[in-house]
Order: sequence, then structure tokens, then C-alpha cells
Amino acid sequence: MPLDAPSYHAIAAMVITVAMFIGFVRGRLSVEIVSLLTIAVIGVGLYFFPLEGTQPTDGLVLAFAGFGHPALITICALMILGRGLVVTGALEPAARALEMVWKWNLQAGMLFSLVLAMGLSMVVNDTPVLVLLMPIFVALAQRGAMPASKTLIPLNAAVLIGGMATTIGTSTNLLVVAIAVDLGLPQMSVFHYTHIVLIAALVALPYMWLVMPRLLPDNTPEQTGAMRRFYSYLRVNPQSELDGLRLDEVASKLPDDFRFEGKPADALDAGSRHLVSGTHEGLEGAIRVLRGQVAPAWVIDQISDRSKARGEDIQAVEMVVTADSRIIGRTLATSGIADLYGVAVLGVHKPKRLLADDETVFRNDIRIAEGDVLLVMGIAEELENFASGDSLLQLEGGQEMPRRSKALLAGAIMAGSVALASVGLPFIGSEGFYLLKVPIAISALAGAIIMFVTGCVKFDRVGRALSGKVIVLVAASIAIGRIVLESGAAAWLGEGLSLGLQYLPAAGVLAAIMLFVTVLTNFASNATAATVGTPIAFAIAVELGLPPEPLVLAVLFGCNLCYATPIAYQTNMLIMAEGNYRFGDYVRTGVPLVLLMVATLSTLLAIAYGM
Repeated sequence: MPLDAPSYHAIAAMVITVAMFIGFVRGRLSVEIVSLLTIAVIGVGLYFFPLEGTQPTDGLVLAFAGFGHPALITICALMILGRGLVVTGALEPAARALEMVWKWNLQAGMLFSLVLAMGLSMVVNDTPVLVLLMPIFVALAQRGAMPASKTLIPLNAAVLIGGMATTIGTSTNLLVVAIAVDLGLPQMSVFHYTHIVLIAALVALPYMWLVMPRLLPDNTPEQTGAMRRFYSYLRVNPQSELDGLRLDEVASKLPDDFRFEGKPADALDAGSRHLVSGTHEGLEGAIRVLRGQVAPAWVIDQISDRSKARGEDIQAVEMVVTADSRIIGRTLATSGIADLYGVAVLGVHKPKRLLADDETVFRNDIRIAEGDVLLVMGIAEELENFASGDSLLQLEGGQEMPRRSKALLAGAIMAGSVALASVGLPFIGSEGFYLLKVPIAISALAGAIIMFVTGCVKFDRVGRALSGKVIVLVAASIAIGRIVLESGAAAWLGEGLSLGLQYLPAAGVLAAIMLFVTVLTNFASNATAATVGTPIAFAIAVELGLPPEPLVLAVLFGCNLCYATPIAYQTNMLIMAEGNYRFGDYVRTGVPLVLLMVATLSTLLAIAYGM
């Protein structure tokens, strides 16, 4: 039977989808502009040419529905949860543990991380797994591991492959299985097809591990201020891990960007003081690990107390000493900075011209000179008073110190949100004890609200957690998904597919179905692909006399092969801002992985089911 021509609305939907894809890939217009133009074209087009049986205003509702869609709310809430983990330092222990593997060998660290991501996402929903891992890898990049832009896309792919391996890995898997049961197939167990996915994962792992990072750019922003080395004196406390040890015994614990300027011959006894240098992050890491001090304990305690009393964050900023400053020629001990302003100077960066004679500069203490850059910690008001009172110029790029007192709380909030979405909320009812599954949108939103209420994330800092590019991209992808489905474009493509499959071998039929669903899921949504693809696959199986289960599994696998565009799945969008990715980065790395997985999975399905 010949294929009927598509409706005008279906043709328009396919044209808009292709045009949006071309706009993203060419990159001449920003993602935000292409996304907003797509929404505008859909809204205006459906207003003047509404879908059959709808009103003109219904088209506007369809076009702008993405801005209030649960998927967008979920992504924004997850960004806020991730921000809470970062600003409280809750993930630092996990980052340090992974850092040990990465420091031993970068390639071993990458492989271990990919396998870990796959394993976790087999039993926990994809999105919470990525939300937990993403800030850790951003922190690892800041500590000297691979740039985040080279690790996040492979990590996301590993999470998606792991989520495909069980029926509970993603909500899309559950949807496909539920539709298949309604069509007459038996219920699939949790690990019904896990062996097939694991074999395919072994085939894909070398590509994700060795090739993907090479195809991705280094999008690390230049931070010239962060590369300054600050000199300070490290005081050894009785509680410090340094007490009684030699330098060579603690060298392995020190960050790469921190060092002792002298070579102490004797043990680092309590009460001793040693000249050290490091970047801001290096000094902070060494102080935390070694429990030493680079500023008087009493001023640090005062700053912490004022921060808690006022509900303000502690900041670390860089200030340049100008020619009019009263502290020129003074040492940190004689400057009176802590007494006068209640701020702590953590270190002093010396221009190269002043480092020509280390003996003169550091004979007794660090003597401040014009042009020095001070790393100063304190509350915003006190920092401003210090800068204006002593004629210093505050540089851009100051950063907030982690609120470590709330680290455990932030971690507990994130763990609770993940548990609600993946395990469920325990209930005792008339039928006994059971677990009530909570949608990820609800658990993430509840977690974000608790982050605000408890002060883990400040209301005035929300803008730093959210990405406008991701928000409009999500809204545009939802609008595209709806118009593709409601215009009949998806159904027409499915009918056309079924007409040509009768001439293909079984593995070719499976590959064609998987590719068709993959295209849908990368440009519409997983739910759309599952809803459209599962009945089509069942009908094709009946028409061609093939067992329906492998064709349904081809749909399930295709729904999860969403690596090629950022709009395919919410985890793709979550990493977009952190990795500073362009649309083309997903296409360049994702298309080869899609083709590799389609070829492997279709072959394995044909073998497993004797086709």
C-alpha cells in the first residue's frame, strides 16, 4: 500500500526541526537565538494556521508550554542542588578520593570514572547520578585533572548506557515496558536484557575512554588571577598532621600547586613557622589537609563568627597595593591589618622584579611593597573598608569561600532527593509497608527548596546556578517534540519506515527501527519516541512474522541512544553549561557512538533471539 502524503502541518514540523538542527550545527547564531526563533515560528505559525480541531491560541500554548514544563523545572532544580554541593564543599571528600586515582594516571582515572558512572546508573535514575558526579568532575578539573569539557560528555554517555541496562534505569525504559505489556508481551524483569547492553558497553567503552576526549575542545576559561603564587608563612599547630613529621613524609599529601620554599632539615614541630607558596586553591587545600594556619587563628575565628551572625558569605579577594598605601614597607605582623579591619591576609604575590633577591624580601617576614597582590579573606563590608582605608585596588574575580559548616546538610539534602527519585518514600498502609516512587521533578524541587530554607544556597545567588542558554533550549526542544507528535510527522515517518523493512534481514530491521527511534529521541523527546515507536515496532513484528520482543527492545535501546544533540535528554542539557559546549560538540562525538551502539545492539539482539 503506497504511503499517503504527509499533512502540511507535518511537513512544516519536519522543516522546522531540520532548520533548527542546521542553525545549531552552523553556530552562526547563538543557541539562545535559534531556540527563541524556533519557539516564535511555531507560535506564530500555529496562530495563523492552527492544527485541525484546535483554536489559534492553542498554538501559542503549545509553543510556550516548555517554559512551565516539569522537565525544565526539574533541570533548574537540579542545577540549584548541584550549586548547593559546590558552595558548601560537600563533594570535596569524594573529589579528593577520585583525585588520587587521577593523579596516579589520567587514563586510569578516566576509565575508572566511566565504569563507576555505568554501574551507578544501572540501579539509580540517570539524572541523579549525573547530578552527583558532575560537580565532582568540575572540581577535579580545577585540581589539575582533565578539563571538564573533555570529561563531561563521555561521562554523560556512560551514564546513559548504564541506565539502558535495566528496566528501572530510566523512566523511558519503564514506559516502553509498560506499553509492551499493554500490547500483549510478558512483563520483563529488571535484568531481562542486561547482558546484551553490557556486551555493547564493552564495545563502546574504548571509544568513550580514548577517542571522545580527543574530539572535544578544552573550554577551560582563562583565569590569570588564579595562576598567581602567593607567599605566606605556615604555622604548625599541635593538632596539625605536620607535627613531628619531616617534609618528605608529607609531600604526597600536598597539592601540586603548593610547596615549601625552604627545605626544613628537622621535623616540622608544633610552633614552628615555614615559608610556603601556592595558588589560592593550593594554599587552601594544604591548610585543610595539613591543618596548619597562614593567618592568626583569632582573626579567622572572628571572621567565621561575623559570617554566621550576619548570614553573609566569607569571600577571598585579591587586592593590589598602590603607591599611596600606608602598609608599604611593613610586614604582615606590623601592618595591623587584622586589628584595624578584621580581615585576614592569606598570602602575598610578589611581581618578578621583587623576587630577584629572595633574601631581602623574606629575611624575617614578608615585607609589603608597591605592586604586590594580597590575597585577603573576610566579609564584604570589612574588605571594602580595608581597600578604601589603606589605598588598595580590589581586582575582579573574587570568590566565595565554601560554607563547610553546611556541607553535611547539603550532602544529606542531595542524598534524600536522589533516594526519593530512585528508591521511593516509605509508607505503611492497609496493604502493609511499601515504597512510593516520587517523580524526579518533585524530589528535585523539594530538595532545592530545602537548600534555600537552610541557607545552603542563597536566594541572591540563584542566577549563578542557572543557565539561560539551557532554559530556552529546553523550552524549544519541548515545543519541537510536541509539534512533531501532534502534527502527525512522527506517525508518517513510522509508516514510511515499515514499508521498506520487508526487504531487510532481521538485524537490518532491528537497526532501522533503532535508528528511527534514535532520530526521534534526539530531536523530540524520549517519551515521544517511546510512545510512537513501541506500537510501530509491534505492528512491524506482526506484519513481518518476527518475534515482537526484540523489536520492542530495539525501541527501548533507541530511546536511550540520545548522545547526538543537547536537546535529546535532560542530562545532556545539564552538562552543556558546565562544559561550555556547543551543539556541534554533541554531534561530533555522539553520532559515531550512536552508529557503534546501533550496529552492536542490533547484531546482539538478532543473535540472542535466533533471528
